[in-house]
Amino acid sequence: MAKLTPMMEQYLSIKAAYKDAFLFFRLGDFYEMFFEDAIKAAKELEITLTKRDGNKENPIPMCGVPYHSAPGYIKILIEKGYKVAICEQVEDPKTAKGVVKREVIQLITPGTVMESGMLHDRDHNYIASLSELPGDNFGIVYNDLSTGESTVAIIEGGHEAVIHELYSQPVKEIVVDPDLSEEIRLMLVQQLDITLSTESCTDFREDCRDLYDHLPDEKHRVTFSRMLHYVYRTQKRSLDHMQPAEVIDLQEHLILDKYSKRNLELTETILKKEKYGSLLWVLDQTETAMGARLLKKWIERPLLQEFKIKERHDIVESFIGDFMKRDELRELLDSVYDLERLAGRVAFGNANARDLLQLKQSLQKLPAFRDLLMSFENSHINQKLNRMPDLSDLVSYLEASITEDPPISVKEGGMIKDGFNEQLDTYRDASKNGKSWIASLEKEEKDATGVRSLKIGYNRIFGYYIEVTKANLHMLPEGRYERKQTLANAERFITPELKEKEQLILEAEEKSTELEYELFMKIRDHVKNSIQYIQFAARTIAEMDVLQSFAEVSEKNSYVRPVFSRGKLTIRQGRHPVIEQVMKTSAFVPNDVELDEDRSFLLITGPNMSGKSTYMRQLALTIIMGQIGCFVPADHAELLIFDQIFTRIGAADDLVAGQSTFMVEMLETNHAISCATSNSLILLDEIGRGTSTYDGMALAQAIAEYIHNHIGAKTLFSTHYHELTSLEKTLPNLKNIHVRAEEHDDEIVFLHQICDGAADESYGIHVAKLAKMPPKLIERSREILNDLENGTPKQTSADISKVSEPSTDQLSFFAIQEPAQDKKEQIKDEEPTVVERELASMDLFEMTPLDAMNALYKLKKLAKK
Repeated sequence: MAKLTPMMEQYLSIKAAYKDAFLFFRLGDFYEMFFEDAIKAAKELEITLTKRDGNKENPIPMCGVPYHSAPGYIKILIEKGYKVAICEQVEDPKTAKGVVKREVIQLITPGTVMESGMLHDRDHNYIASLSELPGDNFGIVYNDLSTGESTVAIIEGGHEAVIHELYSQPVKEIVVDPDLSEEIRLMLVQQLDITLSTESCTDFREDCRDLYDHLPDEKHRVTFSRMLHYVYRTQKRSLDHMQPAEVIDLQEHLILDKYSKRNLELTETILKKEKYGSLLWVLDQTETAMGARLLKKWIERPLLQEFKIKERHDIVESFIGDFMKRDELRELLDSVYDLERLAGRVAFGNANARDLLQLKQSLQKLPAFRDLLMSFENSHINQKLNRMPDLSDLVSYLEASITEDPPISVKEGGMIKDGFNEQLDTYRDASKNGKSWIASLEKEEKDATGVRSLKIGYNRIFGYYIEVTKANLHMLPEGRYERKQTLANAERFITPELKEKEQLILEAEEKSTELEYELFMKIRDHVKNSIQYIQFAARTIAEMDVLQSFAEVSEKNSYVRPVFSRGKLTIRQGRHPVIEQVMKTSAFVPNDVELDEDRSFLLITGPNMSGKSTYMRQLALTIIMGQIGCFVPADHAELLIFDQIFTRIGAADDLVAGQSTFMVEMLETNHAISCATSNSLILLDEIGRGTSTYDGMALAQAIAEYIHNHIGAKTLFSTHYHELTSLEKTLPNLKNIHVRAEEHDDEIVFLHQICDGAADESYGIHVAKLAKMPPKLIERSREILNDLENGTPKQTSADISKVSEPSTDQLSFFAIQEPAQDKKEQIKDEEPTVVERELASMDLFEMTPLDAMNALYKLKKLAKK
């Protein structure tokens, strides 16, 4: 390769330290990229790829983006999961010897975005760090750099537990130890589709002790230090808005695994991945971006401590009790900007004058906000407000300093009010009076020369000038003006007096702009001193916003305040909070739920499309709503506080992991029965349908028995295996319930009502008819069903006719049929077969579902011998 220029050598030396990022290398008014960066960036950004002469045979690929439009291009790359290193000149080119010194001043990554245009106002932008700890435990830190908040949690149970924890958090990037195993790295990337970064340093930063000194032990501090080092290393600046890390004790929150978070559609729908149709969509009547983000956090982490839940319920009840005040509160909240991110931008150093104006306007609302909330006379509200700081001095300072209509740029002047700084006022007066003098001079020259079209103008190259058209040059007195520039149709002149005034005006304007920038930096630094107080006020506002949102939704949708019981759950006329909002043209059919020590397992039968899954989901959502502090959709609700909710609802392949629908079903079910406690809620829908009838029923029964006998969790178990309804006779806490449907003139009517007892049939063919299946197919289905039910399948060319075992054999697996007397006599003296001996040796009550599946496979092999 030909010898590179000094500038290209500089580029390559800097790029070597940022191999996993696009290097935006500042050259004049452009950020340039070279070599592989240029080839890849041209493709991703759809910009022109050019070449720079390295040598004639091997020119260097090159592309670039204008400096002023760079944020838009950076946003595109960040949203695609890339990193961007911003490389700027760090010395004055006028004083530089050789190549101007350049350094990376910031590394922008998906998890460290600060620009408002790259953030979603109502969503957090988390970066997480993951540290492997002794005992198959992990430490996780979540940090939102835009708000400065950090939380630390210790995860027990290995990397699977880590995946469940990270699944629904809005994490854009994970920082890991360089030595983390490749297996875990691959799992993170495949299952979470996320950017991975590395940070090896976990030493404690002495300058940040206030952020981690309060953490309970070494493992929490080491975990947090990894995140801290990465953020400071990439951002390369003081981060005064970083808040002390908050410890999340997962034992104080209802745990939702990734399957439940997905199946219950808490914050987004399964199919479209959108907010509409989720629980968040129903509950979000927040007025501020801060409140919207907090609401999402609460939904993802419901409470376990009853006194904390009741505190929220008390405030919601107060808000419901006075509609007029609540409406006034909503109006106040609507006028409050995002204080958390405004504080973050101030500390980060990228806040402009408009940001400070929004900060002032928001803080001005605090006294009215406080007075209005105090009028609700709620002790919990009063306690929170008593701790809220007084920021009136800061408001007065911003009122005196920042204009009411400042520009976006901080380097063009026009930000600072008159009267704030005496020197600035002097410069402005000189500039203003100078311009008035020029206007007066123009009038005098018009009168003196008689040229009415004469004008005095200004441009950056030539300064001030007197312009006269060529048609009027003959009217000028000889020697009055000094020629300065000739144009096609005019001449421009200058006078000694105008030159002198020009110098005074331009000097005043230049110094005024420079002084304004200096003053603005001082004002921003002054605001930094109050960041912790601003953040505290922001948290209080966000919390009140979420609770008023609960009140708004609860009153609008006729929700009731739940009470909590130690052993009994009773819901009267419960409803699905989302479906009843979507069903705008028809009324949702409510249902009751009863669970207690003697009725802990509900086996649900009934037709497809009748509402079994809806019934199960609405119970889970009601519990979550109650435990986040909201009222619930029912006429009466006496709830239990659950520690975990597990759901196995719906069917889906996991093609990326190479798992079939049935394997996904088994994995989700196994996770539930492996982790559930007697204080958990388990919702299982159609277990066993993904395999053969024998296998499916065997597994379904074994799973039901295992949960009933060994876990004792409150369970709703829906099934089409009607044979399982006989379990009510052998499992004392299992009760049959069904979704009612009626048949009229060969048509099925779904009543969506839950009743005690088992359903009489599944009505599958009726559902197929509702789906507009061909009439011939429906008729043939009826014939086959009739043959199967009678145990006499007809021989036809269809595959279904090749059934080797009649349906009565299936039934005998669960409800033992009494054989004929002569058959008993015939086999009484015979030796038991290998299969019979193996079956007799099994202890079904000690089997897990996986054990049952393996045992069935073994029996099948033995039977074939």
